Order: sequence, then structure tokens, then C-alpha cells
Amino acid sequence: MSETDNKLEQAYQFCINLAHNHYENFPVASLLVAKQLRRPISVIYAFARTADDIADEGDLEPAERNQQLEQYQAALDTIQNQSYQNSDPIFIALEDVINRYGLPIELFYDLLNAFQQDVQKSRYQNMQDIFDYCRCSANPIGRLLLYLNDKPSQQQLQQSDALCTALQLINFFQDIEQDLTENNRLYLPLQDFSDKTITQCITDNDTTELAPVLRRYYINTQQIIDQSRMLTSGIKGRLAWEIRAITLSGLVSLKRLSQQTDNAMFSRPRLSNWHLFIISTMSISNYLYIKFTDKLHSQITTYNSQ
Repeated sequence: MSETDNKLEQAYQFCINLAHNHYENFPVASLLVAKQLRRPISVIYAFARTADDIADEGDLEPAERNQQLEQYQAALDTIQNQSYQNSDPIFIALEDVINRYGLPIELFYDLLNAFQQDVQKSRYQNMQDIFDYCRCSANPIGRLLLYLNDKPSQQQLQQSDALCTALQLINFFQDIEQDLTENNRLYLPLQDFSDKTITQCITDNDTTELAPVLRRYYINTQQIIDQSRMLTSGIKGRLAWEIRAITLSGLVSLKRLSQQTDNAMFSRPRLSNWHLFIISTMSISNYLYIKFTDKLHSQITTYNSQ
């Protein structure tokens, strides 16, 4: 193995280790995915995870966070210009993945735009503003996954966007208290909520006042995720299993949010090993997947209509 090949292999292994060592509710390069796709998926995840951590983690001032994200953008620029020469393992592997699979590099710029927005913006006036954020923060991941597998149709891209937007919304709903108290961010529209109202709910440990609007959001999110139901009908093999698993993970999380009582809607549901086993089993068969999604949709509607 040449020195260049050895350096590239080490870069891939760095990304794989990073992806496997970070907890996520939704599967990342799981065993459901074909082996040849696990490596590039881990590289994409490593790029997104580390850039997100720059925006969120540690005690850096906003100017320092922006500076580090600008360095990520500069690295992308050099990849786009086919002149990347630095030693960061994430970008060494990312350059190879982009070139090998012909990935649209603008999707990585969209992700960076979302992370930069996290540093600069902490409130959203309406739901359309939040959808616009999801377009950069979540939708590129789904599109990249499709491009790794094959050239997707426009319909598949739209269905993927619906799925990823819904998953992002579910994450927002799970982390309302954490986002506000730890990062002073509120991913809920100010036209429906206010800092004062949510802060008072946190102080009182009682979300009864917010419950009717949150439950309406849960129903709307269920309707969005339903737009992606047929996404895997044109996708063959293990990637279809992974997409089904991701979808079911989101629906199970939304169901568990919906099961919470009106006065206690700020806790984050965790998926147990049993949940993950059921999800994996149901994902392998399209018939079982459809039956399970129908059941989850019915349950979510019931819990939010009581």
C-alpha cells in the first residue's frame, strides 16, 4: 500500500470510529446498510457531526465558532477546486467520497450554512422559517444518502426531504428544554410560543399550557413523514432497509412523545435495544414496514386527539 493509500485508509478509519462512538436516536451507517456504503456514510456523518459540534459544544465565543466553520468552508472550497492539500482526516476522506460518488458539493455547503445559522440565529418567527432551516440542516443528509446509492429521481429527492424535515422536527420537539437552557435556542415559531411561556413551563415543571399546540405539531409532523412513505419503493437492497429503519425510528420517537401527558412533554424519549430490534426486523420486509407504519400513524393520531 502506498503512503497516499495508507493516509486515505487512516482517514476513513478515523471517520468510522467517530461515527460509531457517538450516540444518535437514528441509525448511522448501521448493519442494515450494504457494507460498501458504510464507509462513505461514516465520512459524511463525521463532517456533519464535527461541524455541528463547532456550532454547539464547548465555551467558544461566536466569533471563534464562525472562524472555525469558515475553515470548514475553505476546505470545501479547495475540494471543489481539486486542490485540497491539508492533513485533516475528515476532509481527506470527504474529498475521496465526493469524487468517487459524484456527490453534489453544494449539499455540504448547505450543511455548513445551517451550522453557521446556529451560531448567528436563535429564534424563528414562523414554521416556514424552521422549514427553511431544515432544508439546510437535515435535507442534505437524505439527499447525499440517495446519491451514494444511485442517481435519484426528483420525486425521490422530494420524498427524502419530507422524511428528513420530519426527523429534524422530532429532534426539536425532544430537545425543547435542552436547546433553550443550554444553547439559548428555540426551534419553535415565536408566533405560537414565547421564551417567557416556555421558561415558565420549565420553572413550573408543567407543560399543560403548551400541550395543545405541541400536539398539533406532532400531527403535522406525522403528515409530513407520511409523504415519504413510498420513498423505498424504487430503491433496492439494504439501503431501503436503512431508510425504513430511520423512518420507523422517527415514528416510534414521535409516538413516545405523543404518549406523554400534557403536563410533562419536555422529556426526551430514548429508543431501547428492544425498540431497535423491532425496528430492524420490521425494516427488512416492505410488507411488515407498511403494516407497522400504519399502526404507528394510528397510535400517534389517537394519542394527540384525546
